[in-house]
Amino acid sequence: MADVNRGNRPLSPHLTIYRPQLTSMTSILTRITGNAMLVAALLIVWWFLAAATSVEYFDTVNGFVTSWFGDLIMVLSVLGLWYHTLAGIRHLIWDNGYALDVPTAEKLGWACLGGSVLLTVLTVIIV
Repeated sequence: MADVNRGNRPLSPHLTIYRPQLTSMTSILTRITGNAMLVAALLIVWWFLAAATSVEYFDTVNGFVTSWFGDLIMVLSVLGLWYHTLAGIRHLIWDNGYALDVPTAEKLGWACLGGSVLLTVLTVIIV
């Protein structure tokens, strides 16, 4: 028999009740950065293909890649690469059964966020 009170109950977890956790947000960010790095890789492949095609086409593509927008894409892709790498290390730690308690997991999440920004700044300064 159908539950007549079903329409009166909130969904679980309901968006007005559920508070996103740092670990869930960093997990989602790991997936986003993985896909974003694909876009940056395609941009680099486009640049290489233009270099192999002709001087005129390379000048056009190189103008885009070295523009402020291309530089922004590359810096954000470096940020995504560092974040994705640190999040992968965090998952390796978790896969071995360490740092699974909530306070330590949150510290690792903040370490991934802060470490990726720090390593991106160092990479941009050095390179």
